[in-house]
Amino acid sequence: MLHDKGQCGPDRLRSICLTAAGVLRYKFDRAAQSCAAKNSEDEGVQLHTVVGASGRFFLAFKKERRVNTVKSFRVLSGLFVALLFVVTAQTAMAQSTIFNIPSTDTVDKGKGYFEFDFLPQAPGFEAAAATPTSTGLPSFRTILYNPRLVVGGPASTEFGVNFPTYHNTGGVSNSSCSSASPTQTCAYIEPNFKWKFFKNDDQGLAIAAGALLHTPLNGRNVISGIQQNETWGLFYGNFSKKVKTGNYGPRISAGPYVVADSNIVNFSVYGAHRGGVILGYEQPVAKRVSFVTDWYSGKNYYGYWTPGVSITLPGNGLFNAGYSIGNDSWKDSNASKNRYLFLYYGVTF
Repeated sequence: MLHDKGQCGPDRLRSICLTAAGVLRYKFDRAAQSCAAKNSEDEGVQLHTVVGASGRFFLAFKKERRVNTVKSFRVLSGLFVALLFVVTAQTAMAQSTIFNIPSTDTVDKGKGYFEFDFLPQAPGFEAAAATPTSTGLPSFRTILYNPRLVVGGPASTEFGVNFPTYHNTGGVSNSSCSSASPTQTCAYIEPNFKWKFFKNDDQGLAIAAGALLHTPLNGRNVISGIQQNETWGLFYGNFSKKVKTGNYGPRISAGPYVVADSNIVNFSVYGAHRGGVILGYEQPVAKRVSFVTDWYSGKNYYGYWTPGVSITLPGNGLFNAGYSIGNDSWKDSNASKNRYLFLYYGVTF
């Protein structure tokens, strides 16, 4: 799917070299390196964003009088602190989702967030021999590509659009969107909206709600008289609590979701589970690395548990790697191979 939004300061001043002969040189090596692993001042939550700033400044002036030296030092120190503030204040990035579930983060007004998800099915389907009642199939796997774009609006709102595209390898057609014209690829568009309508920075609390419209782009199939690939709407709420203990307090998220669909079969092959709960957990383990996991309950399109890691990157970037396990893939050794490697890169701009 989808798919999210300091406690910053100079990490160290490694060396200060003073030279005489009427010249005072200040050398700041690696003057600033942000400590923000997505810690947002407006919400007190881990935001998984880090930017490294390395600077080297050489300043020289004549030491005519001690009073001038002191004044100049104060001015330069003030400029240095101001520079650090500007650099670190620009590092906050919104993470619209953890892996699958929406977070309570929203993109700042006037900012944008781009994400690309890549999910190859693992394991794929094994080859099936032909029988008197069915044709054989080669081995294949489904691969999901999902570019996402989100822009920040006023009053802690964000507006986005996803383009999930499912592709079958091995020349196997996708039955969801192919009938008269078989195709290996089914594409969708998902405009979405989120509003963070409550936050308490001191207590690390936030509440958000949103909606998503899922609709196909390239076909609707009919199987046994029932139209597949219908349009549906997803509605959700999410509450999060950031534990402010030390530098690595976790954030916990929970809320309900429901799907509005004219035909229950189209959303879930089980004919049930049109709603449920969403859960998320984010645990920083270092300045740039966090353990993250989320879960949609129910055996349906959204029903996956995904544990993984989140790594902050320079340039307002974020990389997540996890493994999505379908809720219907636990029954036995012959259960559905509804499991995917989940990789995504996101960047705020």
